[in-house]
Amino acid sequence: MKARTASLLLMAPALLLLAAVFVYPLLRYGWLSFQASSVLTGLVPVPNGGANWGRLLDDARFWADAFQTLRFAVCSVALELAGGLGLALLLHRPLRGRGTLRALTLLPWALPTTVMALGWRWILNDPHGPLNAAIRSLGGSSYGFLSTPATTWFFVVLADVWKTLPFVALLLLAGLQTIPEDLEEALRLEGAGRLQILRRLTLPLLVPYLTLALLFRLAQALGVFDLIQVLSGGGPAGSTESLALYAYLNAMRFLDFGYAATVMLATFLLLLVLLGGGWLLWRRGDLQGRRERAA
Repeated sequence: MKARTASLLLMAPALLLLAAVFVYPLLRYGWLSFQASSVLTGLVPVPNGGANWGRLLDDARFWADAFQTLRFAVCSVALELAGGLGLALLLHRPLRGRGTLRALTLLPWALPTTVMALGWRWILNDPHGPLNAAIRSLGGSSYGFLSTPATTWFFVVLADVWKTLPFVALLLLAGLQTIPEDLEEALRLEGAGRLQILRRLTLPLLVPYLTLALLFRLAQALGVFDLIQVLSGGGPAGSTESLALYAYLNAMRFLDFGYAATVMLATFLLLLVLLGGGWLLWRRGDLQGRRERAA
């Protein structure tokens, strides 16, 4: 009992900080989502009986942004997990200058997202960016990479993958270093090749690290804001607009704080559903795998 009390006292500062930066704003959003708070009310919250939620259900722009955000999250996270695994396997091998290579790999992750997005915007600038300059030097003509929905979406995903892939690789590299070398050596003695070792040993032992990377990155990708705001502004014609950017526009451009809070809370609920479903699927697969190994 004394140990439990001592542990709670030690956790108290962290719990208070969590309540201040997460729980209170979440409750505030929940309360504000049932209020009309806009220029029409003089920015004074007025109860509206849940009209914001009814508006949300009929808001075609919200559902379009929800689809775009989900598509962005699925594509970027899938590429980051696959690329991060490959990069982690490479950095785990005994290479000359491996420490320097690991440090250089982390540079994209260390850059602030705004600075990185400005860099990509400069590279893709029409007609003065380096990419268009290279195309003209080869005899082609400049292309508006950020003025076409398909290419803009592609480069938004590419920029996100370029920045966050090192983070995934770092997590998986930490997992690779926990795998005993004697297990891998035993499989080699049995005649297993690299692919067999990867399938039978490495991937099963990396499942907790893959799950952690998936949860972290999925939560960040569903809340993407600064990358899209700086790189594309949600355009062209709203084709890359995310839910976080839509909430920001409602709050800061249209001064409709009640509806902005509703959009943010709906995004949070969507995130909970996706993460909860992913966790349940992982638990079911983990339990099934344990039963098969026990049998």
